[in-house]
Amino acid sequence: MYALVDCNNFYASCERVFNPSLNGKPIVVLSNNDGCVIARSNESKELGIPMGAPAFEYENTFRMNNIKVFSSNYPLYADMSNRVMTILKSYCPEIEVYSIDESFLCFKGFEKYDLVKYSQEIKEAIYRITKIPVCIGIAPTKALAKLANRIAKKFPKHHNGVYMINSQDKIEKALKWVKCEDIWGIGRRLSKRLSYISCHTAYDFTLLSDEYLRRNFSIVELRLKKELLGESVLKLDEVQRKKTIATTRSFEKTINDYEKLKERVSTFAISCAEKLRKEKSKCNIITVFVMTNRFDKSQSFNSKTLSTTLDFDTNSSIVLSKAALFLLDKLVPEEGKVPDYKKAGVIVSAITPDNQAQINLFNSESLKHKELMKVIDKLNSNYGDYMLKLASQDLKRKWQMKQESLSPCYTTKISDILKVY
Repeated sequence: MYALVDCNNFYASCERVFNPSLNGKPIVVLSNNDGCVIARSNESKELGIPMGAPAFEYENTFRMNNIKVFSSNYPLYADMSNRVMTILKSYCPEIEVYSIDESFLCFKGFEKYDLVKYSQEIKEAIYRITKIPVCIGIAPTKALAKLANRIAKKFPKHHNGVYMINSQDKIEKALKWVKCEDIWGIGRRLSKRLSYISCHTAYDFTLLSDEYLRRNFSIVELRLKKELLGESVLKLDEVQRKKTIATTRSFEKTINDYEKLKERVSTFAISCAEKLRKEKSKCNIITVFVMTNRFDKSQSFNSKTLSTTLDFDTNSSIVLSKAALFLLDKLVPEEGKVPDYKKAGVIVSAITPDNQAQINLFNSESLKHKELMKVIDKLNSNYGDYMLKLASQDLKRKWQMKQESLSPCYTTKISDILKVY
C-alpha cells in the first residue's frame, strides 16, 4: 500500500505556525517580487481568489476582505518542509519526497498494521511537532493514493484527514466521483481532449481500451489507467540528478540599461555555476532569456531566448559568465534602444557528474579554475554570500526582490527567532 502525505495550504500554514492570530483568517502568499498569488488559505479560496491572480489587480479585493498578504518566505517554507519530511522518515523508511509539501510512503512490510490508525498517528505527530496540518490518502497504487488524499481533503469531517481506498467498491466510487481534469497526470489540457470523446470522469477514462490509449495518447496514459484500476506500475522514485538548473529573476524595476542587464545576467550565470558545484555536476549547454513586462500595455511584449553548446563540460563561474554574456550580446545588441526588460534568466542543461565529464581533446578548461572555484566557495561560505565576486558583477549590489510583506525567518535566521518573555 502507498500513502500520500500532503500538507494543507502549506505556505499559508507555515505563516500561521508562528502567528496563531492568523488562524481562521484569509491568507494569500505571493510569488517572487510580490507578483501573483501562489498559495491561498481555505478562507481565501471561499472568497473567490484564484490561483495565479496578479497582486496589483486584486489589491482592492485584499483590502476590502481584510485578506492577509505575505511575500514568499522560501527559507522558512523549506525548513518547515524538511521538518515534516524528517518526521515521515521516522515512521516509514521508504519515502519519496514528491514536492515541498508532498511525500509518498510505501507501506511495504506493514501488512499487520491498521494503516488508517497508523496514518492518524503520523498526522497527529506532524501537527504536534510542527503545527502543520496534513491529510493522508492510502491506496494500493500511487495514483489512487493521490485520489484518496483528495477525498481526505474534500471531506475532512467525515474521514478526519485520513482516507483509505482498499476495496474494488471504493475504487469504483472514487473514480466516478473525480473529474478527468483532477486526475493526477491529466490536467486541463488533456482533459479537454478527453471531453471530445465524452470522457468526463476517471471512471470513463478507465473504460477506454488499451489499444485506443496507445494509438491516440501515450504509454504514460496507459500506465495511469492501470494505476487507477489498482495495478501498481509506478514505484517510488529515487533521488535523481537534476536535468536542468536555472536562475531566473523578475527585476524590482525594469532595466533598459545594457550594462546593468549584463551585470544581472552574469550574476545569474555565476549562481548556476555555484549550484552545479554544490551538486558536484557540470553542464554542457547554457541558455539565456530576457523578457519585458507582459502586463505593461505601453509597449509590446518582447521575449527572446538563445542557447549554445559549450566546448567542454564545466561548472566554472568564469566560463559560464562569459558564455552567458556572449549569448546576451546576440539577444540584445548594444547599439540602439534597449527595451524595458522586466525579467531575465540563465538555464544550464546537459548536466553530468563532475567525475564523468566528457573531455575535449582540443579545447579544455583551465586547470586553475577548479582550485579557484573551491577558494571562492569556501570564502563565501565562511564569511557570507558574495564576499568574493567576479569583476563582471556589481560589488555593492545584492539581489533585492520586492518583498513588502515578508514575515520573519523564524527558524533560519538567528535575529528572527521568537523571544519568550
